[in-house]
Amino acid sequence: MRGLAPFWIDPQDTSCIFPDVRLALDEPDGLLAVGGDLSPERLLAAYRSGIFPWYNDDQPILWWAPNPRAVLFPQHLKISRSLRKTLRRHPFRVSADTAFSAVVAACSQPRRVEGQQETGTWITQEMKQAYQQLHELGVAHSVECWRDDELVGGLYGVALGQIFFGESMFSRCTDASKVAFVHLVKQLAQWGFAVIDCQVSSLHLESLGAETIVRPDFSALLEQFADAPGHPGCWQLDDCPPA
Repeated sequence: MRGLAPFWIDPQDTSCIFPDVRLALDEPDGLLAVGGDLSPERLLAAYRSGIFPWYNDDQPILWWAPNPRAVLFPQHLKISRSLRKTLRRHPFRVSADTAFSAVVAACSQPRRVEGQQETGTWITQEMKQAYQQLHELGVAHSVECWRDDELVGGLYGVALGQIFFGESMFSRCTDASKVAFVHLVKQLAQWGFAVIDCQVSSLHLESLGAETIVRPDFSALLEQFADAPGHPGCWQLDDCPPA
């Protein structure tokens, strides 16, 4: 356990070197560094080290490496009985990398939790632009669910080697984001991906098979799979017709 202050990253520092994740704070869990920028080089260096940005508009860039880490191994995907029924009905057309910016924009919309006021978003305009750059580099990807021509659900994240780092998902109708996630997991399994990083655990993710592992185990996965042959470029789902 280290002190009470995260490390400061000078935005002018182009080395993109992060502190060791073992130096992250215990409280708040996983806060490692403050500052820097969201250049593609820095973002990719962060993901390669098990670090991700998460902050609000009124904050500087905050970099996190929580312990434990929520992950999902593709072979451990859970599909509930009700979700299985939805999948059999094929209520949505599912695609990949056809509406990346629209998916990110939808994920950035304020969420309403039952019994609570509408919450803000951590997907700032700066974040949108940064991940759009990664998408144009063939590193960030989206999965979309469509009802007719309406985007009703989806998710996006970053792929390095054989690891997919999930960022956010949204749903405008029942099970849309879950259907997108199931298609993603099955496709990643076909491509030989080893693990999906879910960052922080939630009941929603746990219902789909996510589990938590300690930081050293996650770092070991990064060492083994982040530099392995992956699937760069524009994605298309094998079991779905092109849009």
